Amino acid sequence: MKLIFEKGKKGRRGSSLPKMDVPTKNAVPEKFKRKQAANLPEVSEQDVVRHYTLLSRKNMGVDTNFYPLGSCTMKYNPKVNERVASLPGFTELHPLLPQLRRGGALTQGALEVIYETQRLLCELLGFSDCTVQPLAGAHGELTGVMLMAAYHKGRKDHARKVLLIPDAAHGTNPASAMVGGFITQTVASDDNGNVDIEDLKSHLGPDTAGLMLTCPNTLGLFDPNIEEICELVHKAGGLNYCDGANQNAVMGRVTPGTIGFDVMHVNIHKSFSTPHGGGGPGSGPVLVGECLVPYLPVSRVQKRDDGTYTLRYHCADSIGYIAPFYGNFGIILRAYAYMLTLGREGLKRVGENAVLSANYMRVKLAPYFDQQVDRPCMHECVLSATPQAKKGVHALDIAKALIDRGFHPPTMYFPLIVPEALMIEPTETESKETLDEFIEALIEIVNLVDTDPESIIACPLTTPIKRLDETLAARKPNLADV
Repeated sequence: MKLIFEKGKKGRRGSSLPKMDVPTKNAVPEKFKRKQAANLPEVSEQDVVRHYTLLSRKNMGVDTNFYPLGSCTMKYNPKVNERVASLPGFTELHPLLPQLRRGGALTQGALEVIYETQRLLCELLGFSDCTVQPLAGAHGELTGVMLMAAYHKGRKDHARKVLLIPDAAHGTNPASAMVGGFITQTVASDDNGNVDIEDLKSHLGPDTAGLMLTCPNTLGLFDPNIEEICELVHKAGGLNYCDGANQNAVMGRVTPGTIGFDVMHVNIHKSFSTPHGGGGPGSGPVLVGECLVPYLPVSRVQKRDDGTYTLRYHCADSIGYIAPFYGNFGIILRAYAYMLTLGREGLKRVGENAVLSANYMRVKLAPYFDQQVDRPCMHECVLSATPQAKKGVHALDIAKALIDRGFHPPTMYFPLIVPEALMIEPTETESKETLDEFIEALIEIVNLVDTDPESIIACPLTTPIKRLDETLAARKPNLADV
């Protein structure tokens, strides 16, 4: 396939622009002007359309393929939510329009959406208040960490500099903690995939600021000792942070705010139906218990006695601004529509079906892979390709072979505590037929490891680009030789 630059022929045009009807003299300062024309391809409109349409058809996405990327909840996203997010009354708003003065009627609907989304999330997850401003999950983590820091600072408890992070946590947790000014210490998992209680106790002390716990964790497991864990941290003077990126498994079943967590973020671009990937779009609302409400970022949407909505900017103990304006509003709209459509019982069924799908896959594939922890999982199952690796075929090879069979690979080599990990999250939106097709494809690949391993190591064979030296490709990308 030729690149668009290689299709160019001198004199071809892909656009026809009207004659300029505004002055152009001195419109751009000389220092910003090009010294020579940009080296752009000269192509017809048809060539441009065909080129990018063909490129788009080579992509995998939730609308084209089964996408079991573990810990990412790549489920189908109802198109009705896209329609809600594209309503002109929302898309044509400017964030600087007034809330109550002249023109304020234009923003009241948007402010109501933010207010009601926060209220619904608080009710669903068991917290006192919420901010929808964080623009991604990791941004939500950082916001939560900053709230914890502000809490200890407000109490003049300056010795609390350590955040404890289990080894089965998301990889962004220690990064967020360190950016927030904390020192991190790792808490080990026990043989059942839970937090090792004795190891946790050994880390608790007067320097403990809190614990960041991914719940359910990256092994796809819900820790049955969660209330004891939270109580131990509280007795040591720390706060409990819930990484809620995996809430798809427990929505409507567990309210983290009532079992001991003080703060959490939830990825509404995952569990609450927004397409994501490639760096966005994202939204990671942060929910807090009563002790952290004063520190929430500004601005805050408030409902007045007369039923109108306004923004409060002046909050003495607030950590300040953590994002421009009011969050990723298009994502908030989709999540609000999703919650209203499903209701409490519908959200509960989401979690139930997600757990059912993951365990169906775990049991069906158990004879072919190792399992570090042999117990029912939640939203995802984590398998280990160590039996295949001993024969020279690794998790990466299996993932590449799945591409040839029309499936996006699962997450590989994560969590780090599982060798040759394949983390599979089928979500609640896939049919049993699709799950069976994926299971059959994996079994076929495993059988080929014994009879024809070279055919797996050679994959993918159906893609425009075959195996890359991934390190070299990242450092010295070749953008023309395809």
